[in-house]
Amino acid sequence: MCMYHHHNLCILGSCSAEAGLMSGSPGIESIPELPKLESLDRFNAKNQKFYAENDSRFKESPILKKLLENSKLNKEKNEKAIQDKYCLRGAEWGVGDCSTNGMTDEEKEQFITMLKKKTGLE
Repeated sequence: MCMYHHHNLCILGSCSAEAGLMSGSPGIESIPELPKLESLDRFNAKNQKFYAENDSRFKESPILKKLLENSKLNKEKNEKAIQDKYCLRGAEWGVGDCSTNGMTDEEKEQFITMLKKKTGLE
């Protein structure tokens, strides 16, 4: 029982739910299925066929194949460039797979110079 109502606010007690999310009103799932229209079904089927054919042609186009190949080559080239830069950093710091530990000063200098040329930093 509600003792005091003020602008839909209930104080001291229980209030009955008014229309809202949890009010028990039927939701969207209670809407009956719409009738199928043959012309709309034919239109959709025609569009699906059209898009499938264009999609197939696009996937087989020489331009797309060339772009994908260039993308793959660029990815490989960029990955190699990043590896080379990390190798140079490791050589300079004396850590990692490209560590210069155990090399003479002359060998270290030659190795780092070669890595700088390879990475385009020299």
